[in-house]
Amino acid sequence: MKGSDDGAAMTGEFEAILIAGPTASGKSRLAVELAERHGGAVVNADSLQVYDGLEILTARPSPKDLVRVPHHLYGHVDPRSDYSAGAWLRDAARVLEALRAEGRLPIFCGGTGLYFKALLGLLDAMPAVPAEIRAQWRERLATHGPAALHDELSRRDPVAAARLDPADGQRIARALEVGETVGKPLSELQTGRGEGLIEPDRSRMLVLAPDRAVLRQRIADRFDRMLEEGALDEVRRFEARFPAAGATAGKAIGLSELSDFLKGRKTYEEARERAIIRTRQYAKRQETWFRHQFDGRWRRIGPRDAVAT
Repeated sequence: MKGSDDGAAMTGEFEAILIAGPTASGKSRLAVELAERHGGAVVNADSLQVYDGLEILTARPSPKDLVRVPHHLYGHVDPRSDYSAGAWLRDAARVLEALRAEGRLPIFCGGTGLYFKALLGLLDAMPAVPAEIRAQWRERLATHGPAALHDELSRRDPVAAARLDPADGQRIARALEVGETVGKPLSELQTGRGEGLIEPDRSRMLVLAPDRAVLRQRIADRFDRMLEEGALDEVRRFEARFPAAGATAGKAIGLSELSDFLKGRKTYEEARERAIIRTRQYAKRQETWFRHQFDGRWRRIGPRDAVAT
């Protein structure tokens, strides 16, 4: 704690600030400004910013921002490994304990709605899956394909199988590996009552909701900045370091597009345009998810008004 303003942040009025919003909406900038104001620290709640090697393409906080206030859970996961909301929640619990011991206000910032639901106790508590069980099912997925695993899940857990797209191999494998770990069907664990880390009524929960046209332009401008800052070189380094990146890390927008350009499968302009289009589509899906999944305790607000609020 550095001064009276820091102490005022922890008077009991609220225990955390949660900032959600679509990509490129200004979440990271707001989080840093609020952390400076309240003597806080920023905790990542974005499922792609957790991965090592993708600083530019996932729009992780800049080196200048990292110096301004403490940041946690950025770039700490090997891209070759799987990382779930449950794993993030366990990591967040350790960070939260340390921040509370320091008297710092935690400011959770990101665009992954499931992380926020887990934080608030609105997701089912899932066990840590042993590596050998995970490897077994991932190998079967790679060998036999999602349809075969969906048939297997239908025999073991027809309720869970009915909820999943037969082509969604990652979620099917996840259901099978969790079921094998606990010795009961995944559907029996899905109650929607997990153990949360944050009390909603003692938190400030914001969803940034920028104008759609403004957001579209910001997305294009940001991707052009990524290119100027060395996104192509980052893709080269990433593919050299992690030739077998996992399914989640490999979804980072811009990674496959710029890789296609480097391999001669797309022109530079085609790769750029496709990445921008995918980012806009992703932002739209995020906005839809936040509208449908977040309740009235979340305040929708324009980025310019958020700091004052």
